[in-house]
Formats: sequence, structure tokens, C-alpha cells
Amino acid sequence: MNKSIRSRAFMGAALALAASTVLTACGGGDSSSADAKTDGTTSATPAAAVKNPLVATFDGGLYILDGESLKLAKAIELPGFNRVNPAGDEDHVIVSTDSGFRVLNATGQTLTDIEYKGAKPGHVVRHAGKTVLFTDGTGEVNVFDPADLGRGKKPEGRTYTSAEAHHGVAIELANGELLSTLGTEEKRTGALVLDENNKEIARNENCPGVHGEAAAKAEAVAVGCEDGVLIYKDGKFTKIDAPDDYGRIGNQAGSDASPILLGDYKTDPEAELERPTRVSLIDTEKKKLRLVDLGTSYSFRSLARGPHGEALVLGTDGAIHVIHQNTGKIEKKIPAVGEWQEPLDWQQARPTLFVRDHTAYVSDPGKKALHAIDLDTGKKITSVTLPESTNELSGVVAGH
Repeated sequence: MNKSIRSRAFMGAALALAASTVLTACGGGDSSSADAKTDGTTSATPAAAVKNPLVATFDGGLYILDGESLKLAKAIELPGFNRVNPAGDEDHVIVSTDSGFRVLNATGQTLTDIEYKGAKPGHVVRHAGKTVLFTDGTGEVNVFDPADLGRGKKPEGRTYTSAEAHHGVAIELANGELLSTLGTEEKRTGALVLDENNKEIARNENCPGVHGEAAAKAEAVAVGCEDGVLIYKDGKFTKIDAPDDYGRIGNQAGSDASPILLGDYKTDPEAELERPTRVSLIDTEKKKLRLVDLGTSYSFRSLARGPHGEALVLGTDGAIHVIHQNTGKIEKKIPAVGEWQEPLDWQQARPTLFVRDHTAYVSDPGKKALHAIDLDTGKKITSVTLPESTNELSGVVAGH
């Protein structure tokens, strides 16, 4: 059966089930989920605003949930493999679709007409009051103020096109400088920096396989390499070498509260899928890299930062490992889900960690569940069972 037809077939039953399942899990509330439209259009009567919404993807669409109760507010049908990231304000989420980036008004429960078209929409970065989109298929970079999304029109913002299309990432700094990766479809080599007029002012091509970015305290920006990490701060690049010849840091998580960045760490270039047990802590001030062995593996959707700058990793043992960013000590392990294994295909669902303020949200696709956990107490606030297994998990996050 065609996937889109199959998706439509289960949506009616799924939403009916959602009304009973979610209300049981949350102990009451209205039944707006049972009346939700699934085609992404605006109904005659606007839906009630969702408080601090979360957005989860499933095969064929998006779930919008209340961020406190986890009550399912609406399911929106959207075929294809979709990805979600915070847009940078209190209402919107960026959805990466087959045709490009689309803007979801998660609070208002509608897909807007705002779209950045282009093949292979990639990284979404929020920093210094700006949101930056990188389209891999075209090499195009779009920068905008997320506050402008509330006007209902596509924001007017800065654009830049890479010399060649590649799987890249870009970030705009507070002073208007734009850091963007360098590469081709076959090879990625480093990064360059442009001034506010898009004139190149710095470049470093000593970062093979450049991937991912994160910003730390004092606006130190890092991009990962296959042999360490490249830091840009105060107008210049510095390379921090990995302790291994091949020590790939491809995914990072930063915090404005800490000069330390959290990264993954892989050492086998020949592996079909390496399941590492070590993570990296990168000190952007001392220019040093520390490895921490968790004793369990994790995935690229496992890294996050806590409200005090603590490093958080969701392990395949089912626990959130809380690491002190300065000492590398694992301070505690917070039970979240059951044991799991990372699938070979990166698009396949696996438990995902999304952190907002003092709350960790963890999906458990094997049980079609989603949990909210208090990071301070380590206790579950609430849990919900959804009609379908979810894949990616995100939500609105204002300020960055």
C-alpha cells in the first residue's frame, strides 16, 4: 500500500485512540485531539494555543503536544522523512521536509506558508538572536530573526551561497560575522568566516570531514573534525587535536553557561555503524579535550545540556548520564527508558533526548511513549502513550 494512503488510513483511528489514551495518561483535560485536522490547513475555528509545545515526528506526520501535560493537541499529516528543530521563538518549529525547510506554528497548531525551498535541508542553528538554515543540496545559507516569524510572512534576512553544495552548517555571531563550512559533495575540509558584508575574513581547511557546530560561553564556536575539533573565537581559528589519529567529533552540544562543549567521539573509520562508549568534553578556553567513558553506547540524538551547563547523554542502558562539565565526573544516572540499541539506518527511530530549561523529554519509540523528567530531582513528571511510534523530538525554545 502507498505510504501516504496508509498514513491517511490510520490517522482517523490514531486520533480517536489519542483522545482516550492521552486523557487517561494525563488525568483529564479537553478532547481537542479528537477534533484535530490532519492536513495541515487552518480550520474555521482556530485551535486553542498549546502551552510550550513539543513536536514529535512519526511515519507520515507530526504530533504537537502540550509541553507540561504531554497531552496530544494535534496530529498533522506530512508524508516523507521529516526532521524538527526549534525556530528560536516561543511559537515556531522548523520542519525539514523533502522539499525544504517549512515553518510550523506549533503554538497555533498549523503549518504556515513560510518555506525555504531546496533539496536536502540540513542543519538549523540558533545563536545570538538569529536562526540560520543550511540547505545541503544547494549550499544556500539563510539567516533571519525568529521574532519576525510571528508576522506570518517569510522574514527578510541575510543569504549566502557556498562555493559548492555540501552537507554543511553555518552560524552567525553577535557581531554579524558568519561562520560557514567548506566542502563538496565528496569531501569536507573546514570553515570560513565572512564579515557582515559577506567578505571573507578568515579560513581554516585543517578540519577533515567537518560536521556539526556548537557555541560555548564567550561565543567560542566549534565545528567537529575527523581528527579533533576546530574552534573559532575572537577572530581566529584554533585546532584541538584528538588523542587518536582518527577521532571523529561529529555532533556537539553547547551551553552559554559553560566554556566546555560536549561532543561525541568515534575512532573506527571503517565501521558500518560505530557504537561508541566515550564522549568528548572540549575546553574552549584551555584548548584541551577530555574523553569520558560512559560504560554504555549512545546515538547522535543522545546529547544535550542541562540548565547549569551540565553535560547530558542518553545511554543505550536507558539512563541519562549527568556529567560535570569541568571534571568529567559522572555525577548521577537518571533512569529514563528501557535498554535499547542504535539502529543501523540513521533515519530509523531510537530514543531521543530533548532538554528545555529543567526538564528532559525522552521518547521511547518501542513503547510509543514519551516521558518528561525533572533534571533536578531525577523523577518523572509525567508520561504519555501516543498512537504511533515517534522518531525526532523537539519543541519551541525562545532565546539563544
